[in-house]
Amino acid sequence: MAPLTRTKSKSFASSRSSITIPTLKPTPQAPSCPTPPRDQPTLSTLPPELHLLVSSHLTYPDALSLKHTNRHFYALVYTGVNLKIEWLIERRRLHLDCPHDKKCELGSDMRFCRGSVRLLMKRRREHGECDTREGGRGCLVFGTGICTFRRKRVGLLETTKRLILRLGSSNVLVWWMCLAVMGALVAWFCMDMQKTQASPAAVTSMVPEDKSA
Repeated sequence: MAPLTRTKSKSFASSRSSITIPTLKPTPQAPSCPTPPRDQPTLSTLPPELHLLVSSHLTYPDALSLKHTNRHFYALVYTGVNLKIEWLIERRRLHLDCPHDKKCELGSDMRFCRGSVRLLMKRRREHGECDTREGGRGCLVFGTGICTFRRKRVGLLETTKRLILRLGSSNVLVWWMCLAVMGALVAWFCMDMQKTQASPAAVTSMVPEDKSA
């Protein structure tokens, strides 16, 4: 029995020696983002008194965005009727488009932001109302003298888009008038085509037949 155990141990040892252990290469890790120091205050760590002071200097679109950040600012930031009226007066002073809808309600944010107000706020957010020249209205989003985020939009398509947005934001009745005029033109064109097609048939029917034939 002893030789058998020796051969088994040798084979087991040889098998263990033939096993190659793969070497694992360390995977490169992404550089960690620099974290601000703990002692540096942020907007959320400021006291509520400073939150009220900051929100009192915001216009209606900025105050509305801050209000819907979390529950704390939702209960703290004011977006009432007075702030809406101040924003509309400021737009009128800067010769910007204002909502002319008869159903523009100032009672709540949801009812106020319907219709053309939503388009005006989107245009402002995309720097569509900012000015790139010196001495103009500047950047309405960041409050700087010159807007560096406004894209240069040149072309007939962009001009047509601006005209459509301006007409749509000014009054909805303009769209109905345009549709009515277009419908009248299409109807007049169809009636004219029917008259031109019916006139040759009427002329041939009025020609007398040859009796000699």
